[in-house]
Amino acid sequence: MPYKLTIELSDRDLRHFRRELLKARESVGIAEDEEILAAAGDVVSAMHSSELPDFVAERLEKLENAIAMLTDPDWPLEPSERSPMLGALAYLCDPEDIIPDDIPGIGLLDDAVMIELAFRELHHEIAAYTDYLHYRKTLPRTLGRKPSPELIARKLASRRDQLLARMRRRRKSEKK
Repeated sequence: MPYKLTIELSDRDLRHFRRELLKARESVGIAEDEEILAAAGDVVSAMHSSELPDFVAERLEKLENAIAMLTDPDWPLEPSERSPMLGALAYLCDPEDIIPDDIPGIGLLDDAVMIELAFRELHHEIAAYTDYLHYRKTLPRTLGRKPSPELIARKLASRRDQLLARMRRRRKSEKK
């Protein structure tokens, strides 16, 4: 029988986690993006092959989408847009973070919290990328029989530019 445990993080708790996330982001400046993404991919693969608490397993798809977003050559993000997610991934890759990952049952709890914080911070980016993936997947069907690669490329570029502009506009208005 499932047991629901709700933890409310106070402003002080959130500041603590954000400080830790900031430290991870600062470490991103030292590491290459490719190194962080490769390490994160390895962690996600290892997670798939291990018995995970549900609170972590439920976030695996989010992690995979984040890695896909950061590695998709058709989705160019500015360094300032990549940094928060790279920081969260760098934190995830550190086995000796706030709660060491090898503590059974709770070792990944802080990682789950960091994933949630990063995704809340990047909800505009995630939403825009999700919309782009859906558009890219369904576009050939909407164009009819055998659309030219040039037409598909033009339509994808136009939609990508619209979504990136929307994402940046929303991000900017949120900061005001």
